[in-house]
Formats: sequence, structure tokens, C-alpha cells
Amino acid sequence: MQLPFFFEENLMSSDLFSLSENSSRHIVQVLRMKEGEKIQLTNGKGYLLTAEITKAHKKNTEVKVIERIEGTPPPHEITIAISFIKNAHRFEWFLEKATEIGVTHIIPIICHRTEKIHLREERLQQILISAMLQSRQTWMPNFSAPIKIKEFFTKASATHKMIAHCEEKEKKELKEFSFGNSSRMILIGPEGDFTSEEIEEAIQNKFMPVSLGATRLRTETAALVAAVLLVNN
Repeated sequence: MQLPFFFEENLMSSDLFSLSENSSRHIVQVLRMKEGEKIQLTNGKGYLLTAEITKAHKKNTEVKVIERIEGTPPPHEITIAISFIKNAHRFEWFLEKATEIGVTHIIPIICHRTEKIHLREERLQQILISAMLQSRQTWMPNFSAPIKIKEFFTKASATHKMIAHCEEKEKKELKEFSFGNSSRMILIGPEGDFTSEEIEEAIQNKFMPVSLGATRLRTETAALVAAVLLVNN
């Protein structure tokens, strides 16, 4: 049976330390765990600790580290640069699924046709944490601050840079790519797609136009399809 798994942003170098109030409350009030029972902890940056509870307290549970493992980083960087969409729940759904399948960077971009929405940073961070723990990973995606697409073009860096759009122009099927261990990045546009000017600017900045298939996909669906293909190629 797998041990209960918790996120602790600040893992101490000491073998004896206290957990956050959030983790302590869940351990004591939800799971009803006692002294002597074991848990696992990660900081989302590759560390996995196995620890024994030495004091079970709803606000200040104390643990003793039994084992520390420092994991190797993901074999390649996978960046999804995705426009915000009007339905916040659909955007949150994408964050959850992208975390589960192993995307390393998520960059919200603001395009000409991007709908204005209000997203709470704390809630989005909690979605990433929950998805990481649910899939029992020790690396959490880097979620960047929103950036306007013109500024994004000046900073975008990856071995393979692509843009998925719906215009009838020459495009290569993303599923045909083979990336090896190189970094890869894809741009996913808003509802209504990128403007022609944005597509041309992307091409000028060495983004290759790609197709995700024969059907027209919602923004969050397109982003997830792209993520799966980038992870597995």
C-alpha cells in the first residue's frame, strides 16, 4: 500500500522538522494518523522524503526523515504556451491534466482575441499541487506569469518551437515529429484562433506551423493533445 503523499514547499535539511498547518490538519483530522505511521513528502522540485510521524498535532505535526531521494529532472523540457480562455474551469482542467502527463512549463499568453478572465493564482497553484500528488510525481510544472504574445516571442526559447493554428496554410502534422531529448514548445491560441498577424510573427520568430489533426479542437483540448504528443515523441 502506498504511503500518504504530501506537498511541503520548504523541506528542511534537518532530519527532524515540523510540517505546515495544512499538511498537519489533513494528517490528523482527515486521515487520523498517529505517531509511528509513515508518510512521503515532496517539494515539487524533485525531492522525495519518507518520514515517520513523531508528534501528531493538527497544527504542528512533527516528523523524522527516514529516507531522502533527489530525483533526476525530467528528460526533456516541454512547454505549453496557451491563451487564457473564457471558461476558467476548462483552463483549470487543462492545468490538471498537463501536470498529470508530465508537462514541465506552462505559460499563459495574452493574444489579440484572448478573453479577459479573472483567475486566482493561489487556486491555480493548488490545482498543480493536487495533480502532482494525485499522479505521485515529484516535479511540478513551472507556471509562469501571464505574458503578452509580442513579449513572449522575444523570450521564447526551445530547440523545437511550434504554433498550432486553424488557418488553411502549409502545416506539418505534429504526430510526425521525433524530438529525441531536445526541448520543445508549442503555442496554443484562444477561442477564435490567432490572428493572421500573430501567426506570421510566430513564423518570423522561427515557430513552425503544425496541425493537431483533421478536427477543430477547443483551446484546452488542443493544448492537451499537443502535450500528449510532445511527451511521447
